[in-house]
Amino acid sequence: MASAFDIEEIYPDEPSVRLPRRQSGAAPQGVVVTLMADYTLRTRAALPSAAIVTLLAETGVSSAGARTAISRLARRGVLERSRQGRHSSYRLSRGVAADLSAGGNWILTSTTTPTTWDGSWTLVAFSLPQDHGAQRRALRGQLRWLGFAPLYDGLWVSPYEPTPPARSLLAGLAPGAVTVFRARQAALDGVGQRAPVEAWDIAGIAAQYQEFMRRWTPLASRTGTVDGPAAVRARTEVMDTYRRFPTLDPRLPRELLPAGWPRQAAHDLFTAVYDGLAGTAERHVRAVVARHAGGAPPDDVRAHTTADMLAGVRTDGCGAPPT
Repeated sequence: MASAFDIEEIYPDEPSVRLPRRQSGAAPQGVVVTLMADYTLRTRAALPSAAIVTLLAETGVSSAGARTAISRLARRGVLERSRQGRHSSYRLSRGVAADLSAGGNWILTSTTTPTTWDGSWTLVAFSLPQDHGAQRRALRGQLRWLGFAPLYDGLWVSPYEPTPPARSLLAGLAPGAVTVFRARQAALDGVGQRAPVEAWDIAGIAAQYQEFMRRWTPLASRTGTVDGPAAVRARTEVMDTYRRFPTLDPRLPRELLPAGWPRQAAHDLFTAVYDGLAGTAERHVRAVVARHAGGAPPDDVRAHTTADMLAGVRTDGCGAPPT
């Protein structure tokens, strides 16, 4: 079983299933997962495949591309398929729903929770044989996902104590392959030192925030004027962009960042767009599903908000609304 996005992107714990890697350009599988999460995560409602294809078409994905994406996600175990006559429906699998719920909570808590810093750094030094290239790449990806960055090739740093997931990851390496310790940087006269914070591209992170602000600020003040298809498309796009900030900007202490760091402003903007479009988007998804299901708009299609994500969007795992 594999996860819904690349491990660096979303999950606070190693996911139980593997969803598609992030792609450049259009990523139909990622759009399917985001759509299903945004409107069925509470209930694990099953949507007609024709409705999913229609919703993807509104984002520019061809019918053939949409059906291929759905089929591949079902083969990976990301989606569960059911049939009624000639018609197929799909819902999120139990493991993916749990991962996405935890991931949504992690996205927001990682970008809003205040942090304190004692001035010390956690350093992870590792050495793996040349023929362990896949393991080395996986370790680097997981360390970055856990908030570390490479100061040098085999020396990764974080300003925080190792978390339980980090300890578990490092404990799984071969004996003698890794050394972990906490330390403060020493000031040495006459030595040009590289500060640990330089492991992160601070200017590059700031540029990503600025691009996010430029892209979404105009929409934040007019969410009430957006029609249904545009609301669904915008919510998908703003989530797809914002969910990457926890790994781009992994809660570095304010002492290490320039004045006016835009983390909070980006969070507020995301909330305004994502929550502001929720009602319109939900009504549109319900209408599309009803049209293809031949019935009344389903009440188990529900858009969640950032407050729901912070509280933890829960599902009972059986397709019924949680109690």
